[in-house]
Amino acid sequence: MTVGIAAGQEATQVTPAKIMQLGLAFWGSKTLLSAVELDVFTELAKAPADAETLTKNLKLNGRASRDFFDALVALGILTRKDGIYSNTAETAYFLDAAKPSYIGGFLSMSNTRLYPTWGGLTDSLRTGQPQSEAKDISTQDFFAKLYEDTDRLKSFLSAMTGISLGNAREIAARFPWKKYKTFCDVGTAQGALAVQVAKANQHLTGIGYDLPPVEPIFAEYVQQNGLSDRLAFKTGDFFKDDMPPVDVIVMGHILHDWNLEEKRTLVAKAYKALNPGGALIVYDAMIDNEREKNTFALLMSLNMLIETPGGFDYTPDQCEGWLKEAGFKNIRFESLTPTHMMAVGTK
Repeated sequence: MTVGIAAGQEATQVTPAKIMQLGLAFWGSKTLLSAVELDVFTELAKAPADAETLTKNLKLNGRASRDFFDALVALGILTRKDGIYSNTAETAYFLDAAKPSYIGGFLSMSNTRLYPTWGGLTDSLRTGQPQSEAKDISTQDFFAKLYEDTDRLKSFLSAMTGISLGNAREIAARFPWKKYKTFCDVGTAQGALAVQVAKANQHLTGIGYDLPPVEPIFAEYVQQNGLSDRLAFKTGDFFKDDMPPVDVIVMGHILHDWNLEEKRTLVAKAYKALNPGGALIVYDAMIDNEREKNTFALLMSLNMLIETPGGFDYTPDQCEGWLKEAGFKNIRFESLTPTHMMAVGTK
């Protein structure tokens, strides 16, 4: 009888609130993604506005707009005072397309590519096969296909800048660059990491290493940042070609794209390319060794399941094993942001 009362009391304290909040989390996510697509934050960066003005400027339907704007307020990504909507400090800084700190490229890609493909997660869990454009092709062929379309490539590279910028700034500031003279950002995309490192360390010269279609996009981004004299682009396929010989090689958001053997191959090729005494920096959303705390990294690994034939995110322990296997010494790990970590090994 006592057990029954305790069980009943316990049951009254249990609610489905957490389950429902998580189950419907896509409502809030899609509201934010649509706001980025509609340039809500860029528009408000020009001037705060009331609902009627904002509706007119964004060419929205009047029936929908008021709830849309107020939902953004309730979600904490807009503010409203006396009927006037404004950006928050975060959205003003990160979601105004006119600012260099803009990360909306990644959210735009999430809206157009990741949001639809995540609908196939159940199929990926059952089959182990991707649901993206990589369906029925290799990861290398997937990237080649992605890079064929200039507009889609620009969107993808802008997205990589968005997700990399915060980590790039941390690496530029915290790694002991004074010990080195040259570096190479492997899989450079627009060149966010290369630009941040060069800006913070005037003595360095660097290389952005990627496939040929990336070169004009990299060159434009580097020129906009006034670094064309110290940053150059080198064309290459890191599975077929040697990486450039430099003092430091950086691989950010690279290893998680590939299967286990491909990861090992890339780490070994980096070791071979480095000058004696050089260093490799690997950064990704690494899963904590206990595999229970870094939710973002675990979900990112599911994203790689959906996106690629063999990619997965990994723990520091796994990464350390690959670096040791390649010959790296003095391996250490350092948190960059709440979700990302870098590994450093020396040759």
